Amino acid sequence: MTISVFELFSVGIGPSSSHTVGPMRAGADFVDEVAATGRGEVRAVQVDLYGSLAATGRGHGTFTAVLLGLEGERPESVDPDYVAKRGAEIEVTRKVRFGGAFEVPLCTELIVVHPLTVLPRHTNGIRFRAEFADGAPHEAVYYSVGGGFVERESGPATVNALAGTAGVPHDFDTAAGLLELCDRTALTVPQLMLQNEIALHGGPTDQAERAVREGLVHIWSVMSACIERGLHAEGMLPGGLGVPRRAPGLYRKLVDSGDADAMDWLNVAAMAVNEENACGGRIVTAPTNGAAGIVPAVLYYALQFHPRLAEERDRTVCDYLLTAAAIAVLYKKRASISGAEVGCQGEVGSACSMAAGALAQILGATPAQVENAAEIGIEHNLGLTCDPIGGLVQIPCIERNAIASVKAVNAARIALHGDGTHRVSLDQAIETMRQTGADMLSKYKETSLGGLAVNVPEC
Repeated sequence: MTISVFELFSVGIGPSSSHTVGPMRAGADFVDEVAATGRGEVRAVQVDLYGSLAATGRGHGTFTAVLLGLEGERPESVDPDYVAKRGAEIEVTRKVRFGGAFEVPLCTELIVVHPLTVLPRHTNGIRFRAEFADGAPHEAVYYSVGGGFVERESGPATVNALAGTAGVPHDFDTAAGLLELCDRTALTVPQLMLQNEIALHGGPTDQAERAVREGLVHIWSVMSACIERGLHAEGMLPGGLGVPRRAPGLYRKLVDSGDADAMDWLNVAAMAVNEENACGGRIVTAPTNGAAGIVPAVLYYALQFHPRLAEERDRTVCDYLLTAAAIAVLYKKRASISGAEVGCQGEVGSACSMAAGALAQILGATPAQVENAAEIGIEHNLGLTCDPIGGLVQIPCIERNAIASVKAVNAARIALHGDGTHRVSLDQAIETMRQTGADMLSKYKETSLGGLAVNVPEC
């Protein structure tokens, strides 16, 4: 399985990559499939949600995301301000503009939920059923498997148009394999990933390389714009928990005091992103929305506190994101980045690992030191549960991103003080995460049926 950096870092909307971005993509894909049948007008449509999508779908914006997907909207291009407005309209009319063409009534309820039923392939299941004018049905089942990735019951669905389908020159499935490739080719981790990505974009050509680099810089522009919005947007987070946005106040304190403490800037950047995510703003999966603040916050810190890196900003951005993506590939292939599947260790844990390895890389680490930093980053997030209060990506998610950003910087610093040799390998830590996720009770995996979600009153 070849995974593109632009699948791992994809532009979407909050508050969840698995519960908002993925379901919207699934809805849009189903519309395309129905249109391809050539059967003509659709007269009714039904949506069923299963497992975690059903349990926390309302708080995660899943209902609206699915329905807007059925109207042909896609997370990378939809106006975030339009989402809530249109969702409220559909709630009242009980009709969707299927494929953006004509109004179709929804069968029975707005969406039918089955929180205690888990489909065989993944806990985030969606079943779509369209009925044509002649009464014939068309049905498809999708799985939102984390990070905005969508799979069909019959096979993978197309997720990101920027991802190619060609083979890559340096395929790897393990961290040990990645290190062996770096040693054999004398390439750094980002150089190796760049060659792979160029191949996915039709290379090797100068045009393909330029497209990849420009794409990575664009990803950072969306990330940094999200930080800036979050630093200045006041008010309360939606959902009824009464949680205020804290990033703007902290940002003002830092600016007014001239505080140059790196940890405070890490905290405020991560919180700014995740408060934007909680409000349904424009976001980049990194590798998920629930953990979207960590990778950008650490890069924000690096560019702010390391002048050499800021002087070569575009190169720094590309090397950082390519390295983070290489690490994310390992989690995606060997374990999971889905909180509904392995708990928050798969989201915040993998993001911390990605940011740690990527920071080490741009600070001059060897491939072995990059792997060491990534291992430290995940090792100290093992067993992390996903228990959002009220099914909202707010508590403990926002602060958790800030804490993990600090952990990532510390992990990189520890690794850079060593020579890359260490007792526990990244592969062993990832396998431990996978096993821990399999052993974890389902109530701790994005259902809001355990942990803080049941021990802290919502009002």
